[in-house]
Amino acid sequence: MKIYTRNGDQGETGLPGGGRVAKDAPRLETCGTIEELSTVLGMVRAEPLTEDVDRLLERVQHELFTAGAEVSPDPAAQGTAALGPKHVQAIEEAIDRYQKTLQPLGEFILPAGTRAAAALHLARAVCRRAERRVVTLARDSRPEIAPNLTAYLNRLGDLLFVLARTVNSRAGRADVPWEKRSG
Repeated sequence: MKIYTRNGDQGETGLPGGGRVAKDAPRLETCGTIEELSTVLGMVRAEPLTEDVDRLLERVQHELFTAGAEVSPDPAAQGTAALGPKHVQAIEEAIDRYQKTLQPLGEFILPAGTRAAAALHLARAVCRRAERRVVTLARDSRPEIAPNLTAYLNRLGDLLFVLARTVNSRAGRADVPWEKRSG
């Protein structure tokens, strides 16, 4: 079987349940952004990481596939609400666990440091975009998008920020404070 079909050359894609939709439809844009986030996390995981961080990011990648199913253009998969409060709580617990090891922040920092930390900052930015896409989709979507998905992505963005700082700290790299410059 060939990987290409040429069926999408006119800017539409086929849906698993039948029918076609524009490739820039909000539901597809949301799925694509969640997939992009998982891909960036795969890039992070290609960097040297401690086992605890790697396992956590692998779990998150699995959960992002679940999130993708929830917002999928496949009508059979929509509304699955498979990410619930326990997933949000697990992310919060991870944030608390890693944040305890870091110096408190009193200023904004630049996304910098090791390659792994920089990639985690990139993942954080993509996560925030995925969150915005879910909010947009949820506003006009039937079936409804579970509020837990927005909360999950919101906390995940926070976790990725904390992990970037953790990776830098473990590598002996200090946070780079933003220097507000005028003119």
